[in-house]
Amino acid sequence: MQPNPASNPSRSPILIFKRWFDPGTKRNRAISDVLYERIVAAARQTAIYASWDVPDTPLGRFEMVGLHVFLFLHRVRGESAPISEIAQTLTDEFFTDVDSSLRELGIGDAGVPKRVKKLAKMFYGRVNSYSDALDRADEDALAKALTRNVRPDVTDWEGGAPLAAYVFEAVRMLAEQRSELLLAGEIMFPDAGRMVDR
Repeated sequence: MQPNPASNPSRSPILIFKRWFDPGTKRNRAISDVLYERIVAAARQTAIYASWDVPDTPLGRFEMVGLHVFLFLHRVRGESAPISEIAQTLTDEFFTDVDSSLRELGIGDAGVPKRVKKLAKMFYGRVNSYSDALDRADEDALAKALTRNVRPDVTDWEGGAPLAAYVFEAVRMLAEQRSELLLAGEIMFPDAGRMVDR
């Protein structure tokens, strides 16, 4: 038996149709697309991989894009619409990207949902541990969390401390960026190369 859309207003065909063609939804998606593109560009900075020994592998890149998505979400937490809506759209876009990447790696249709679910669980676990370290302003705890997640294969990873310093610098920079700029698709992250040269 099919559910009756009238019994659930959020599933009403009329409301769903309006969401598809709502100018606000289209605008939020356009902003999210630009922000996500810049987040990915920041996550792909050469110095992060070459100087801090982050693995330039599908999983290593997932960790770095996820870290930068987290930084954006951390910046906008507690914000109301439309930024909260854009944050959700951007998170959805991240997992759509993960889905596409898995398919490009040759994972079959049957295996992709399970992999995405596993990676989503990993991502939200990282969100919790990174948020806790930032809220306590504990750079050492963040370095340890990054080491556990990014280089679990290395006992004494030297990249944990500089990557943690990068994250704290990113938090500082993002805090100074007005919400109006984010709504215009503008977002800035630290230059990892310059941090290496310090």
